[in-house]
Amino acid sequence: MNNIASDHRWEHDERIAAGLSALSHPARLRILRELSRSRACCCKDVVGRLDLAQSTVSQHLKVLVDAGLVVCSPDGQRSRYRLDTAALKDLADSLSCLSGACAASLNELCG
Repeated sequence: MNNIASDHRWEHDERIAAGLSALSHPARLRILRELSRSRACCCKDVVGRLDLAQSTVSQHLKVLVDAGLVVCSPDGQRSRYRLDTAALKDLADSLSCLSGACAASLNELCG
């Protein structure tokens, strides 16, 4: 594999790891579920639906935004958050491809 392909694979793996890391906290999974119920909402809306402090929700939203799974858009004095469904689908597809490749390799070794 040449260096360009290797660099691309490494960047792809970094994005997968960042997405999985962002999804590794139960509160962030709950926040994603809440965001999936509306087009976009502010932090206060999420706080109102979950038993978490505003500062906690805000920090978790930041992690999800930094991982590219949630998009934050300014809306006056507030920020509105929405799922990046394309990024979530890409993460799911990448994980499916990775697990399929690993399972196929394992089957070859054990088969």
